[in-house]
Amino acid sequence: MARIGVNALYLIPAGVGGTEIYLRGLLAALAGIDPRNEYFVFTNRETGPDLVPKRPNFTWAPQPVRAVSRPARILWEQTALPLAAVRLRLDAMLNPGFTAPLFCPCPQVTVFHDLQHKRHPEYFRWFDLPFWEFFLYWSAQVSRLVLSDSEATAADLRRYFRLPEAKVRVVRLGVDSAFFEIAARRRPEPFLLAVSTLHPHKNLDGLLKAFAEFRGEHPEFRLVVCGLHGFFTEALQNLRQRLDLGDAVEFPGWVPREDLHGLFARAWAFIFPSLFEGFGLPVVEALAAGVPTACSNIEPLASMAGGAALQFDPCDHGAILQAIERIATDPALRQRLADAGPRRANEFSWNATAEATLEALLTSLTP
Repeated sequence: MARIGVNALYLIPAGVGGTEIYLRGLLAALAGIDPRNEYFVFTNRETGPDLVPKRPNFTWAPQPVRAVSRPARILWEQTALPLAAVRLRLDAMLNPGFTAPLFCPCPQVTVFHDLQHKRHPEYFRWFDLPFWEFFLYWSAQVSRLVLSDSEATAADLRRYFRLPEAKVRVVRLGVDSAFFEIAARRRPEPFLLAVSTLHPHKNLDGLLKAFAEFRGEHPEFRLVVCGLHGFFTEALQNLRQRLDLGDAVEFPGWVPREDLHGLFARAWAFIFPSLFEGFGLPVVEALAAGVPTACSNIEPLASMAGGAALQFDPCDHGAILQAIERIATDPALRQRLADAGPRRANEFSWNATAEATLEALLTSLTP
């Protein structure tokens, strides 16, 4: 029996996007497959006990630090967390959010969801980049194993951090079973759905421009973009006004999962025009829900969606517009994608994610 720490200090409920969905899905699945090993989940002041599965082998370990203050969180992670690991006699530490204590008394497994700061530093504020450069690099170096969401991210880890092949493992994310249940109760309405943080690399400005042109011929359609209001929010809101889409495009922000399920049940189609992704969980969720889906043909989205989604070049305005036209107006295509989506999404499960993560943690115990 191993004593495993889970470093959830990074988590800000409704504030970190897909990495929150990942951690909640992973912990719930670990609780379902592993009644033997003990887990100690370290949280911050913003995160309550609802994160921790109600199982005898899961212990909530709240810490008196706020994650909204990144310097305070990092300082606590680098100093107090290793001391807690000593006190609790941990055998391993799982870091599911990019960073790890650089000096830790037990082996560590750290999860990297992407290396966007290396691939696209232009999307980062200048004062944030040194943090990402230093802590992500050294977190990878001190960890016994590094997990990535996709082959694309694994390749970036080996390229930019010069990690040996054996140190990097690909552990794909899963999809909540609730999304598969949506397909049977879908009642499509004339709106396109995008689920995305409002950051520049999500290419939502390109989507808005294409949608404005599409709506000229199809004024009954709306666009709903759910996700955290990130760095690009004001620019997108201004663009919405310039394109005269004030009543046609909504940015409701982060919505509760139940509300998101309702949007998937009612959406006419799902579109994901991102320029860069480490995985792209919303695409898998849309496929599982049986929503006709169009997404960028970048990796890892292209391999992940396969023929179950209509793929397009996100850098080509005409390609985005054509994808919207087809996904909205071609009944045969819409039916084919709606049928293929759940079959494809069935390849992604949180249980598989949990099993591979647990295997990595137990492997890390052997030098």
